[in-house]
Amino acid sequence: MADTLALFTSIGLSEQKAKETLKNEALSSALKEAIIQAHRVRGASGVDKAMGTLLYSMASRLKDPKRVGFLSDCIVQSKICTELQLAAALEFVKSHPQDPINQKEFEDICGVGVFITPEQIEEAVESVIKKHKEKLLVERFHFNMGLLMGEARSALKWADGKVIKNEVDLQVLHLLGPKTEADLEKKAKPQKAKVTENDVKAKKEEGAVNAEVKTGEVKSLMEQLRGESLKFHKTGENYKSEGYVVTPKTMDLLKAHMEITGGQIRTRFPPEPNGILHIGHAKAINFNFGYAKANNGICFLRYDDTNPEKEEEKYFTAIRDMVEWLGYEPHAVTHASDNFQELYDLAVDLIRRGHAYICHQKGEELKGHNAPASPWRDRPTEESLVLFERMKKGLFAEGEATLRMKIVMEDGKMDPVAYRIKYKAHHRTGDKWCIYPTYDYTHCLCDSIENITHSLCTKEFQARRSSYFWLCNALDVYCPVQWEYGRLNLTYTVVSKRKIIKLVETGVVSNWDDPRLFTLTALRRRGFPPEAINNFCARVGVTVAQTTTEPHLLESCVRDVLNEQAPRVMAVLEPLKVTITNLAKNAKSDVRVPDFPANEARGSHTVPFTRTIYIEQSDFREVMEKGYKRLTPDQPVGLRHAGYVISVQKIIKDAQGKVVELEVNCCSSDTAEKPKAFIHWVSQPLVCEVRLYERLFLHKYPEDPSEVPNGFLTDINPLSLHTISSALVDTSVKGAKVLDKFQFERVGYFSLDPDSTADKLVFNRTVTLKEDPGKI
Repeated sequence: MADTLALFTSIGLSEQKAKETLKNEALSSALKEAIIQAHRVRGASGVDKAMGTLLYSMASRLKDPKRVGFLSDCIVQSKICTELQLAAALEFVKSHPQDPINQKEFEDICGVGVFITPEQIEEAVESVIKKHKEKLLVERFHFNMGLLMGEARSALKWADGKVIKNEVDLQVLHLLGPKTEADLEKKAKPQKAKVTENDVKAKKEEGAVNAEVKTGEVKSLMEQLRGESLKFHKTGENYKSEGYVVTPKTMDLLKAHMEITGGQIRTRFPPEPNGILHIGHAKAINFNFGYAKANNGICFLRYDDTNPEKEEEKYFTAIRDMVEWLGYEPHAVTHASDNFQELYDLAVDLIRRGHAYICHQKGEELKGHNAPASPWRDRPTEESLVLFERMKKGLFAEGEATLRMKIVMEDGKMDPVAYRIKYKAHHRTGDKWCIYPTYDYTHCLCDSIENITHSLCTKEFQARRSSYFWLCNALDVYCPVQWEYGRLNLTYTVVSKRKIIKLVETGVVSNWDDPRLFTLTALRRRGFPPEAINNFCARVGVTVAQTTTEPHLLESCVRDVLNEQAPRVMAVLEPLKVTITNLAKNAKSDVRVPDFPANEARGSHTVPFTRTIYIEQSDFREVMEKGYKRLTPDQPVGLRHAGYVISVQKIIKDAQGKVVELEVNCCSSDTAEKPKAFIHWVSQPLVCEVRLYERLFLHKYPEDPSEVPNGFLTDINPLSLHTISSALVDTSVKGAKVLDKFQFERVGYFSLDPDSTADKLVFNRTVTLKEDPGKI
């Protein structure tokens, strides 16, 4: 340790920096090799501080340790003398992972032997200043000097940046002279042009196709997926990715892959068909399908159907239905089971290569990261091949034998299982197989078979990335690149399949599509538009970090979309009968109600207006309260769209003293004094059922034992569902279809539920309206 510390300080590192370097095993090993190589060429005293800095920079940035010796030689032989040349050299070896390196091409690209004279720098800077002289004289020192630097550096790629800057400063000073007081003043920022409401609306409508809706300053998902926020590899350049392992066959496999794909991006969405998709899957769908779509690629919907015990046809149908509901069309629908024979053949090959073995440890013994090493790990290859064939033929009991791979995963899990026995008929292959591959074995190989370019998955799979690369390379098949992104979580909910099943079985919710859940089928039933869910994913953003978001952000996206899409109707949830005494008993007129009051050109519908109408109970108060603006015995109120103002004449109560009817007079709003408020109403309405939803759980994190010690089932909100069986709605909704959406004026957004019948419509409240909490 002391010798290595001395070695590091000998090239100019401080003692503290040297000690920090020793803590990093990979960096320490690379730097030690680089210094020993340098001493071999130049001697212990021949490495100065500048050369030592380059050696350290190279060792800390180099991804492929086998290139340490080559680059060290280039540095100590003074072929690479600057950070600029080193950056070019590192990029070159990253792009050329296979031997031999073309020395001439390397030296040309890295500027080896190129010497820039002071005269060349002077001439280049002079040329750039001459080009911008007119603007320089006007703007003086407020001119963007970085532009001069950039153009001079472009002309002299290998020149020292500091020397160029000094020359720029010198020539600018010579042209303009010393700075004046005016030069020292801050440059005024140009004012941004005001954007009108119509401009914003037009932009929204223009971008509403293909998940392009923007909200405020948030970039659309497509913009994010096209943009610099994703530092993914280019197709065919898998080897440039962090951690990617290059083998002697890599470049040939990549060449064959490129011939098949033509350089097109290929992604896949690989759900297990053993449950319904939830809000977290919406991000995965948007990410996988969206990344392909944004970059003119294709995306497969691949069912990971490797566990016949839990898979049902209804899940296959529901998954595809949800993908298409969100606006995406798979390039092809595939199944892991399509490849069962090929996966089996590859497993046989893996055993032959000495990378897998048959193990007889029981399932419980294999659980956990501290599971003991298998006593069968060194079993002879031929014996494992025979036993694997016996597994296939059904000659072992379930759990009696597994096929395990010889690898320690990043999370410490040792020798993950590749195949296990399950005597259960498969929904597609029937009884043909009694052994089924695991996710750890299947996933990367199906990606390889389908020539996936970007295998996008959530952050928890990062621990499997090295095994993903290992398995493809162990079998000498094309190896895609796994990229991870942050999982999307919501507070006040659970999305675990096991826990949702518990909620259904215990009767807390009716089914997977109960509108209080955050499964995609539940959100659709509740009335959430797919565009709103996509916009929500865009707001959350393309992040690597795990995100936990509150439901109100999703609800805000829903309101934004429904405000544009949902026609307005009038509905009264808690009716109070109102008789207009100065209208004739058979009086009836039609009132035109605009579907979208902000843009009446989008259509309207008519509702009847008669002597008897119904208003919300909350829109009348017998005793006036400060700030109350609606109907009281002493305060008239306007009726929306009707053109009338009503005033209370008589209050009728039942035996318990509850107000059951009002008798009022009405007059035209043209002649009456303008009322403080206008309320909604219905006349000759339809009776309907309305379901009002609140959060299903009382606490933000119902699965957290510190918040809910007795488990999530004890955290149910008893007021999460309130059913109003005799609400009233205007007759314009009579022909509505299931999932049609409306804004009940002043009440909220509602969607027609599948439970509706010809005799009675059922509406789910999707979200409330935005309300001013001070308004009563």
